[in-house]
Amino acid sequence: MNSSEFRRRGKEMTDFVADYLDGIEGRQVYPDVQPGYLRSLVPSTAPEEPDAFEDIINDVERIIMPGVTHWHSPYFFAYFPSANSYPAVLADMLCGAIGCIGFSWAASPACTELETVMMDWLGKMLKLPEAFLAGEAGEGGGVIQGSASEATLMALLAARTKATRRLQAASPGLTQGAIMEKLVAYSSDQVVATLGTTSCCSFDSLLEVGPICNKEDVWLHIDAAYAGSSFICPEFRHLLNGVEFADSFNFNPHKWLLVNFDCSAMWVKKRTDLIGAFKLDPVYLKHSHQDSGLITDYRHWQLPLGRRFRSLKMWFVFRMYGVKGLQAYIRKHVQLAHEFEHLLHQDPRFEICAEVTLGLVCFRLKGSNKLNEALLERINGTKKIHLVPCHLRDKFVLRFAICSRTVESAHVRLAWEHISQLASDLLGAEKE
Repeated sequence: MNSSEFRRRGKEMTDFVADYLDGIEGRQVYPDVQPGYLRSLVPSTAPEEPDAFEDIINDVERIIMPGVTHWHSPYFFAYFPSANSYPAVLADMLCGAIGCIGFSWAASPACTELETVMMDWLGKMLKLPEAFLAGEAGEGGGVIQGSASEATLMALLAARTKATRRLQAASPGLTQGAIMEKLVAYSSDQVVATLGTTSCCSFDSLLEVGPICNKEDVWLHIDAAYAGSSFICPEFRHLLNGVEFADSFNFNPHKWLLVNFDCSAMWVKKRTDLIGAFKLDPVYLKHSHQDSGLITDYRHWQLPLGRRFRSLKMWFVFRMYGVKGLQAYIRKHVQLAHEFEHLLHQDPRFEICAEVTLGLVCFRLKGSNKLNEALLERINGTKKIHLVPCHLRDKFVLRFAICSRTVESAHVRLAWEHISQLASDLLGAEKE
């Protein structure tokens, strides 16, 4: 494919993507396929001769789309949002075209410097304490990880290294092995200090946990994977109170801030704590500016060596939506969640199982777990909407998360009518 054909096919792909997203509401949100469906639809080996682009595009609709769960459908209410926006898609296209592997400043200076600045932009949107920002000479700073799980692992490994070195400095006779077998990591049943848990969007009290961690010299990592996006709104910023006690903080713009996956934002108060755990400088990665104190080599902030130009997505989205546009998007989702909550309150057959703080409603039919398992099976079996469950204490609970960028009040009301009718059918069958 030369540049001339790329121009033509690129325009066609743009139309395909726009048509897909424009028409996604008409597609069945959850696929009908069985495990292994795809193997029989494709050849057992790669083609010896090139295939035509038209054939590939036709096979996208014939082979791929039947097996796609449409996360951006306005009838997708499962898990948490997965961010999607046209500016981010365009930025990803540019990222792919530039194709740099930004492990060091020298590998592509713009890749490193834009990420540092975008993480400062985002930190200021959240009103993070100054200590977490890089600025021009700060001790902290931000980095884009692939996921919140990755960020948690990075924090854990950095905390382990810091504790080990501190103890060895105090007692030089201690071996690393002797220290490692005695180290303890403290967690709740949600893993780390969490703002907006996956199951029910509950919040740990940082103002209680934080001072204890600081007093005992325990590394505090905070995970706000879903909820963190909402902290750009002044009315939700109080949920982040106590972050000043943390050593590291993470949330996922790729969930609820219109920046496509993957983009997990992580900040540390002292970059040396993170770099100290992972720094490795083989001669082939050294460059003339690395000891200047003016630049960042992000390979020391992450597990992989290579990294994509992910900050382009943030730059495009932040500029094309503006802070006010992003705030309006968050507020709309929260309002829709409260609308669904209101509909539930009007039906005495249902109960709400957790406070509705942001865009998640946890609910169930009053009755047994078996009854609610049967309701969820009917909901997902009809494939008009898609939900996933959770367990809250011993109760089987249905989660209704506002997810799609295009979801409106009408979609929420149709979803409620569908759930209500299926509940009536189920309860009627139970009586027979």
